[in-house]
Parts: sequence; C-alpha cells; structure tokens
Amino acid sequence: MVSVPSPTPGARSVNADTTGAGAGRPDDHVRPPMPVKMVIAGGFGVGKTTTVAAISEIEPLTTEASITSVAAGVDDLTLTPAKTTTTVAMDFGCVTLDPTLKLYLFGTPGQERFGFMWDDLVEGALGGLVIVDTRRLDDCYAAVDYFEHRHIPFAVAVNAFDGLVQHDLAEVRWALDVAAHVPLTVFDARERGSVRDALLIVLEHALDTASG
Repeated sequence: MVSVPSPTPGARSVNADTTGAGAGRPDDHVRPPMPVKMVIAGGFGVGKTTTVAAISEIEPLTTEASITSVAAGVDDLTLTPAKTTTTVAMDFGCVTLDPTLKLYLFGTPGQERFGFMWDDLVEGALGGLVIVDTRRLDDCYAAVDYFEHRHIPFAVAVNAFDGLVQHDLAEVRWALDVAAHVPLTVFDARERGSVRDALLIVLEHALDTASG
C-alpha cells in the first residue's frame, strides 16, 4: 500500500493499492471530485474574463457585449483603450485541481450598474478572488466591501498588467484597507499556472477560515 500525498493544500493523503487486491469491490470505485464554487470579482477591465479563460478546462461561458458609445461614456477606457467588449452577466469555467477537487468559477460583471447580479452569483461560494489593477484602485473598493460585509473569505490578487505593478502589496493593503488576515498576491491573469496559484491561495484561506 503506497501513500500518495494530495496536491491540494490541507487535503489528506490518498492510499493507492498497488497490488490489485480487492479490485472490483464497491469501495474501490473512483469517486467524482468534490465540486467547489468560487467567485472571480473586481472592477471593470481588471482581467476577470481573462482569468477564467486562462485556466478553464472547458470552453468558458462568457456573456460579453460590445461597448457602445453610450457605455464608453460611463466606463473609463483610458487605461484599456483596446477593450471592445464587457461582461454583462457572468463568466463561467471550471478546473479540476486534483482527483478530489473541482472548482467551478463564476466571474462577476465589473460595472456597478450590474451589481444586482452579485448576490445570485456568490450564493454557495466557498470564497472569492478579488482582482486588482493598481492603476485604478478605486474600482476595487466595491468588491472588497462586498465580500467583507457578507463575511465571505477572499484573497486580493494584483494583476500584473504588462508585467508591471504600480504599488507594492503593503501599499495596496493600506489603500484598500484590507485586514491583515486577508491574503494578497501578485499574479498574471493570462498565465494558467499563475491563476492556479492564486485560486489555491483563496481555497486555503477559505478552508482555514472554516476550520478556525
């Protein structure tokens, strides 16, 4: 009998029977991974849709609509001039982290006028990842406040646009007035491995919060 450590933080080891003994017993059937809901949140144009697309093992479901001249007058495109669409409902994707765990990812719309959808999207979520663009910190206050007021575990992930971060994490924590126990990290929303690491931070924080 060989003990195989699970790659999921905090998970128990899985015993793998390498002898073939007992094969065919009902208990030997492979169990499906546990489904876990996680929310990807943040302001307009911070990289939520990109984050879901970078890691989803299925073709992500998106609800993108073209930015009209009217919307362009409401949404600040100064730092995202190439952005031509925006999420008007949600993004959805999923990823199997290991044989025991599968994350279902729900990306929220970033504009305040679509905020009425957030309550439905976060229902049953284990935790959230709040994505921050340090060039526009004001856009992230609403997401941070939302998770804090509803006591939903979350982590803050600074998206390194063009590989650059305008402020260090201590400055970001101070500017957002984020509690010391909330994890902060820097990630690249375009890179699958970087997104995975950020999601694992949320998962570990949520499990620690639940067990505490």
